[in-house]
Amino acid sequence: MSDTLTLAPFSPGHLPGALALSQAERWPHRAEDWAQFLSLSQGVVALVDGQVAGTALLTRFGHVGLVNMIIVGAPLRGRGLGRRLVEAAMATADLPEYRLTATEAGLPLYRKMGFVPTGTVVQHQGHVAPLAVPPHTEWASTADSAALVAMDRIATGMDRAPLIAALLAQGRIAVLRDGDRQGWAGIRAFGRGLVAGPVIASDADTARVLLTRVMADHPGAFLRVDTQTDSGLSPWLEELQLTRAGGGIAMSTADRPHAAPTRSFALAAQAFG
Repeated sequence: MSDTLTLAPFSPGHLPGALALSQAERWPHRAEDWAQFLSLSQGVVALVDGQVAGTALLTRFGHVGLVNMIIVGAPLRGRGLGRRLVEAAMATADLPEYRLTATEAGLPLYRKMGFVPTGTVVQHQGHVAPLAVPPHTEWASTADSAALVAMDRIATGMDRAPLIAALLAQGRIAVLRDGDRQGWAGIRAFGRGLVAGPVIASDADTARVLLTRVMADHPGAFLRVDTQTDSGLSPWLEELQLTRAGGGIAMSTADRPHAAPTRSFALAAQAFG
């Protein structure tokens, strides 16, 4: 490895180099997406002769740290830099639990670092079909923030108040209020078009209603949904011509067995859970 390689805190000045790295990997992230991730995170970059050659972010939501945007430029792969970046990102916050979404290639490394698989994520994408607005749904406002955060905390074990505030400011959140059937779903600009998520709901039927609401205003738009394989949503998403386009393995450093009245049915992003 070059003697000129150094690790440094990830600052806004590193965003153009990070964007170039992700574009080389054919990731869909825009400059605006990178900026949003960094605004909610801390991280590190690997620099070679002052140029960004690797990245890793840590997004802290309460007692959980999400390690994300892990990229090692092609010339430096196979030399242990990925582990150095992940360890350095995790070192920015001493937390009882860390999570990430791994590729198959990254799975052996993360296992060695103490991460264990907790589920599988499937990415769906395509153009939104025309859909009718379902009843009992409405758009949330900042007045709903506390309730949204509380429901999300029960479902995910994370305190994602900053993410929910960002969703309300930069996107929209639909809520369902129909007796015992309650939940919410976000939608925002991302990558090639829009991303729908997170979806927090009591059951798969409620999750489908909420996704239908956030999609109904965007017929023809390019949309991405990252859902878990055990959510039951994949067949329905494929019926809507949102085809499978990759995915990942959800991993954690801590056991999370719990039964809750709500759960996550789609991710805000693979970076944010």
